[in-house]
Amino acid sequence: MRTIRASVPALRDYCLSGVWRVLQRCECRQISPKVRLFSPDPLYASKEATLLGCLQQVAHAPDRWVVLFLDEMGYYRWPSSAEDWRPTEDAPLELQGSGNNSQWRIVGALNALSGQVDYLDNYIVGRKQLISFYGRLDQRYPNVEQIYVAQDNWSIHQHPDVLEALSRWPRIKPIWLPTYAPWLNPIEKLWRWLRQDVLKLHRLAGDWPGLRQQVRTFLDQFASGSHAVLRYVGLLGEGKLAQAIYGP
Repeated sequence: MRTIRASVPALRDYCLSGVWRVLQRCECRQISPKVRLFSPDPLYASKEATLLGCLQQVAHAPDRWVVLFLDEMGYYRWPSSAEDWRPTEDAPLELQGSGNNSQWRIVGALNALSGQVDYLDNYIVGRKQLISFYGRLDQRYPNVEQIYVAQDNWSIHQHPDVLEALSRWPRIKPIWLPTYAPWLNPIEKLWRWLRQDVLKLHRLAGDWPGLRQQVRTFLDQFASGSHAVLRYVGLLGEGKLAQAIYGP
């Protein structure tokens, strides 16, 4: 309001509430700009079409095919900073514990139709852990014909050892997403939910095993599927991925 008042000569003698009423009469309101999503991948259109085609295929025969969105994330023992409500006279909240700021990593997969979440966590997620996770996914869906696994282009995903190991599970077919296109991988939003609800400003910097268990508890609640997850990540609603599954 102050910026508008200082920028418009006719409003310089108005109080702030007066400026607000003028804006209301002019039907002006504060809005956030839309950020244009852009991927530099020259094959973006064809990769997106492949993903949407897989979603449509699964929607027509969910007992035969599955689409999973796979991704990795890491988090630290020390909490991420965030605002909190505290009495103004209290001293600043100290959350960092003593010792090293250890890191823990997760590889997870989100079922595009059910919202079921599977994951594996370890102090490192590399080729060995990813291969093990693929084996878990194969066992998790024993009765389907094809398991489409949509994932980004992280080098580990296309490492020769990983690709060779995939030959053990011929039902698993990687679907390569366009480079730098996280909006096509809804599990990224699940990680955001996890960071917001569990990791930001947590009080467990001194209890590293306890923090890891809280993260597991958060993910375990979706082990049997969740419509809440599907809504949160955009697989229900009016988004492009949701429309590929359920139609416009």
